[in-house]
Amino acid sequence: MSDAVDGLAHLWSVAGQRANLRLSPHQLRALRILESGPGLNLTALAEGMDIGLPTASRLCDRLEAAGLLERELHPHRRREVQLHLTGRGRQVLVEVASRRTHALAVVLATMDPAEREALSRSLRAFLTAQEGGHHGTTGPRDPHH
Repeated sequence: MSDAVDGLAHLWSVAGQRANLRLSPHQLRALRILESGPGLNLTALAEGMDIGLPTASRLCDRLEAAGLLERELHPHRRREVQLHLTGRGRQVLVEVASRRTHALAVVLATMDPAEREALSRSLRAFLTAQEGGHHGTTGPRDPHH
């Protein structure tokens, strides 16, 4: 089981890194969290990623420098900064998702239909169990991770 999970994690990571812009798994996760929660502040992002504020700030600095993220002052709380994906940030997420979907489809195509169906049932059961217990998870559930 561990080997299968490692293989899937490797496939996911490699497919994500083959995008035009090389991003770390942490950077991709931050982009996905911001995609599902536009306008989050730095504290919310740090909590969602289970990282410290200084680490989250440096992460956002790099994403902003790459043109994937922009910071805007909150319209009512001028001391608070909101984080938003840029068009390029959204484009990168689409590209990564497409590459991952393709990489997974290539592997699944080598399996017979009964194996694919069994895998699909097992993964749905895994997600149900994970969502019910939240074992080993922190922060908001990332639907793309």
